Amino acid sequence: MDTRIAVVWNPSKTDRETLEEPLLATAGPADIQWWETTEDDPGAGATARALEAHPSLVIVAGGDGTVRAVAEHLAEVKSDVALGIVPLGTGNLLARNLEVPINDVPAAIKRALTGEATAVDVGWVEVDLPEGTERHAFVVMIGFGIDAHMIAETNDDLKSKAGWLAYVESLGRALQASEIIPFNLSVDDQPGRDEDGHTLLIANCGSLQGGVTLLPDADPSDGELDFLLLSAEGFGEWMGTLKTMAWDNGLKRLLTKSDETVDSDSVTHGRARALTVTLEEPRPFEIDGEEIGETKAFRVSIQPGGVHVR
Repeated sequence: MDTRIAVVWNPSKTDRETLEEPLLATAGPADIQWWETTEDDPGAGATARALEAHPSLVIVAGGDGTVRAVAEHLAEVKSDVALGIVPLGTGNLLARNLEVPINDVPAAIKRALTGEATAVDVGWVEVDLPEGTERHAFVVMIGFGIDAHMIAETNDDLKSKAGWLAYVESLGRALQASEIIPFNLSVDDQPGRDEDGHTLLIANCGSLQGGVTLLPDADPSDGELDFLLLSAEGFGEWMGTLKTMAWDNGLKRLLTKSDETVDSDSVTHGRARALTVTLEEPRPFEIDGEEIGETKAFRVSIQPGGVHVR
């Protein structure tokens, strides 16, 4: 059992007592230190201060943004300290993909304290924004198109009441806002190629809320990123896209135990360790469920085994 534990927690998601009781019950006589996140510091600064105490385990308690901020700092300094997750957000996407218990704080804490650590890849993106180029880590997915528009259009009040179902309410507006545009895509060391589409997702993990799997081959520990390009227009193409994603790459693949991913005229899958994207016009861009602004260019790479998650 770990004897030196750092807890980086988001006080807007829970109170300390809710975390402390099950933690003390399971950890026993451990040295536990607490580090709050703030609006100005979503987790990186708190994690840096926590690491100064040389913990053997960092537990992050919060939503996707807090998890990403903590994982980003651990990966950036190449720390081998184990990371435990107590998911408290709307999406909890990394936790879902790693099968961390959701809506069960004691179970998540028990796993963090007793589970085996798994090396999880961390993606990095350099994204050009109006105010300048920013570099961010991601552990789930990034991209432009329907996903980013849906996040931007989601009502925050509804999100706080309905959770991830609030994203469904914004889907119609996101579909209207997403139009096919030309862009240039370079994969690994290959020359750039011209593409057309309305949505490009680059993922370390493939599953979203509600049991939806967008990229069935995505494995957060395989040292590669998976990407999905969508270009459906009109009712007919959208029906074909849904068939490809839900049946061919979903239920049918599960029933037949097939390893083959099916593409179509409007659905293209790929894998890469690095990508460069240049768009002809700016599009909203999201990182792990957070819309950060509009971009016309971004560059993506992967850090294999960047964090060790229990």
